[in-house]
Amino acid sequence: MIGFPNNPDSKLSGFSFESLRELLIGKILLLCHHNADPDAICSAFGVQMLIRSIEPFSDARIFLPGGASSLTRRIMDALGIQVQNEAFIDDYDTLVILDTATPIQLGDWGEKLSKSSAKKIIIDHHSKHPTMMKISNYSMIDESATSTCELVYNIYSGMGVKPTPIVARALLLGIVYDSRHFFIATPNTLNAASALLEIDGSIPEIFSMLRSERKRSERIARIKAAQRIKFHDTRGWILAASRLSSFHASSARALIGLGADASVVAGSEKGNLKASLRSTDLFYQGSHIHLGELAQTLGAEFDGSGSGHPTAAGINCKGDVNLFLERAIFMLSELLQQVSKNHR
Repeated sequence: MIGFPNNPDSKLSGFSFESLRELLIGKILLLCHHNADPDAICSAFGVQMLIRSIEPFSDARIFLPGGASSLTRRIMDALGIQVQNEAFIDDYDTLVILDTATPIQLGDWGEKLSKSSAKKIIIDHHSKHPTMMKISNYSMIDESATSTCELVYNIYSGMGVKPTPIVARALLLGIVYDSRHFFIATPNTLNAASALLEIDGSIPEIFSMLRSERKRSERIARIKAAQRIKFHDTRGWILAASRLSSFHASSARALIGLGADASVVAGSEKGNLKASLRSTDLFYQGSHIHLGELAQTLGAEFDGSGSGHPTAAGINCKGDVNLFLERAIFMLSELLQQVSKNHR
């Protein structure tokens, strides 16, 4: 899916690959969400290398406003990906925001982004968020893609540019990581992976690079999430909620592993509330509850924002954690009751 310019005054009638190529000129800053994961950094690296290939005189740099995960840093070292230690937004003609669903995921840079006069391009596979769509000039968003790296591969293909071996490996890493090692892969995902493997790659090597042992602190957090669990049996579905100060996503996945159909794990620090939502594919297929859409609603209700996918979402907001968890479970229960009524 190729997006269209969000600025009605734009001279572009549509967002074509040629139009994108024309935008990737001058000084360009590539941005990713806080605690950048492999899909975020590898998609940014892919676009950076594409720009250097098609526009040698352009200056494209990567900046991670909220740092990167430990796994991501390992991948950056292995691939030689370099990022800026600091950046000044006014120095750039174009900002490319990758794998980022909401401005809050950019920290202080979210506000800078909204005030900047630079052209803004969004490349993402999360559900569209109204705030991001409002501040962007151009977008390429496809929620059916399992990763942003898959979209970046499509850009290479659409422009007729062959990725270098190192870029092919980077895009493969992002695709494998965000498709959960191909568990949620689509035909388009597998086609992209197959083409990239023809250039460079060994699936065992890719899997090996993504392998990581959970740190003791994360293992303890997952155990605490299980200890503090509150579960609700609603219309035959098991909904689980727990409170933690960190490792929300990992712990939400752990609750699914324990048998929950949908889980919510939340915690707060210095007045900021963060939450992760997860569900099984069976839950989504049976209920049609899209966690990314639920996260948008919950985030707005608690003075923040949220976004994500049908079975995985995140929220950054404010408020009391217990009230938030109660509200999240209540909304899930209400949605399940509506589904039940519709099927009568």
